[in-house]
Amino acid sequence: MSVAKKQYKRITTKSLVEMKANGQKIAMLTAYDYTMAKIIDASGIDVILVGDSASNVMAGHETTLPITLDQMIYHASSVIRGIERCLVVVDLPFGTYQGNSKNALDSAIRIMKESGGHAVKLEGGREISESISRILTAGIPVMGHLGLTPQSIYKFGTYTVRAKEEEEADKLLEDAKILEELGCFALVLEKVPAKLAEKVAQSVSIPVIGIGAGSGVDGQVLVTHDMIGMTHEFHPRFLRRYLDLYEEMTNAFKQYIADVKSKDFPNEKEQY
Repeated sequence: MSVAKKQYKRITTKSLVEMKANGQKIAMLTAYDYTMAKIIDASGIDVILVGDSASNVMAGHETTLPITLDQMIYHASSVIRGIERCLVVVDLPFGTYQGNSKNALDSAIRIMKESGGHAVKLEGGREISESISRILTAGIPVMGHLGLTPQSIYKFGTYTVRAKEEEEADKLLEDAKILEELGCFALVLEKVPAKLAEKVAQSVSIPVIGIGAGSGVDGQVLVTHDMIGMTHEFHPRFLRRYLDLYEEMTNAFKQYIADVKSKDFPNEKEQY
């Protein structure tokens, strides 16, 4: 007999923990602007991540490293103005928390005060535990991020699957438990073997949200521009494209150009 899933008028960090306990999967997508956030929130999403992937998607950088704290605050502020129901998590960008817990706290406070975001996300485990602890002392919710951590791309040198070897897998599981003990309310697992991800999800009481981490976790996250096909060069195994907006938008733009050139647009009904 199936159990009725609880309906939430507003998603909070507590809601996500309850959803895991109830076996209710968590749906998460990225957004970087007001218009997209408004559409995604109205669709019933649980969590919007204002990801540092804005560095790639919105600004065209090769990596997530160049985006600044000011730019993240700008994107997060735009998203917050578009939502009514979902939880908004904001990435702390590269260089704002690694190796300096005071800087981490200052960065997190700026995001919360200036953007209105609901929580922050940091990449890493034991090595950033001091920064996480200091942020949590200010009452700011923290989401962790393990596995493939894009801010460390030059350390790893590749975007391939992480933790395939036993030593790295053991460290990842240990780091997940450390994040839980520190007080993180959830964590993202990116591009790790499905069996390991499931083991992590079963080993911690906090929600584990996967991207390229299989179905045995507590929820899923995708970059919105990827899943609706606005980007078309990116083809990882874990990505399901629900639309092909690149082609549809290109065709619409071409039709508009043709209508303008042929004087078909505007017609009499489209004039004052």
